[in-house]
Amino acid sequence: MNHRRRRIYEGKAKILYEGPEPGTLVQHFKDDTTAFNNEKHEIIEGKGVINNRISEFIFTKLNEIGIPTHFLRRLNMREQLIREVEIIPVEVVVRNVAAGSIAKRLGLEEGTPLPRSIVEFYYKSDELGDPIVSEEHITAFNWAAPQEIDDMMALSLRVNDFMTGLFAGIGIRLVDFKIEFGRHYEGEMMRVVLADEISPDSCRLWDIKTADKLDKDRFRQSLGGLMEAYQEVARRLGILAESDPGDRSRPVLVKSDR
Repeated sequence: MNHRRRRIYEGKAKILYEGPEPGTLVQHFKDDTTAFNNEKHEIIEGKGVINNRISEFIFTKLNEIGIPTHFLRRLNMREQLIREVEIIPVEVVVRNVAAGSIAKRLGLEEGTPLPRSIVEFYYKSDELGDPIVSEEHITAFNWAAPQEIDDMMALSLRVNDFMTGLFAGIGIRLVDFKIEFGRHYEGEMMRVVLADEISPDSCRLWDIKTADKLDKDRFRQSLGGLMEAYQEVARRLGILAESDPGDRSRPVLVKSDR
C-alpha cells in the first residue's frame, strides 16, 4: 500500500484517498466501530474486510439493475475504487419495521411492521447528532434541490425493493437502512448517485425465524457477537466460506467470480 497517497477525508468507519486516475477515490474500510455519535468506540478486527465485501456485493448488484452508484470495483481486502462525488449532506433512512429512533419518537413497539415503507431525511452533522429534517428544511437551506430530493427518494425506494427481496431470500428481514447520495459531474451533466456503503453497519437486519439481530445493534446494545453476525450475513450472501472451526476470528473470504 502506498502510504504517500493523499488522504481526502476520514470518517468514523472509512478513509477516502486520492484515486489512481482523475475523478476517482479509494474508499478504505476501517475496523473502527462507533455508536451514539462516537461516544462508544471499539476496534473490531476484521470488520472493515467484511463490510468491504458486503458493500461490494450489494453495490455490484445495484449497478447491474441500473441504479447509478459511485462504486467501480473492489481493489483489495479493505479498499474499493469509487467515483468522486460531491456528497449531499442529507442521510436518507428507509424504514420497513419500527426499530431504533422511530420506535422511541412515535411510541411504537420495536418489530411492528410499518403501514408502508417510510423515507426519512437526516441532516448529516456529527456535531448536531444528525437531526431529522423535512424536505422544507432541505430546500430552504439549499442542501439539495427539489428534483434531487425526488431522485433520492425514488432511488431509495428502488434500493429498498431490491434489498428487501435479496435479504428475504436468505432468511433475513430488512428492518431499515441508511444511505447517502452524491452529485456526480460528467462534463455539463450532473446526476445523483448512491454513495458511501451498504453493510450491517448501516442496515438493521434480523433473522426472519429467530429475530436475532445481525447488524450494528449488537454493538449499540452490547449484545456481543458482532463479527459472528456480520460473517453470518456474508456467508448467507455467498461471499464467505465457513471459517476454520478452531479460529473464529479469521474470516475466510471466497474469491468472487468477477
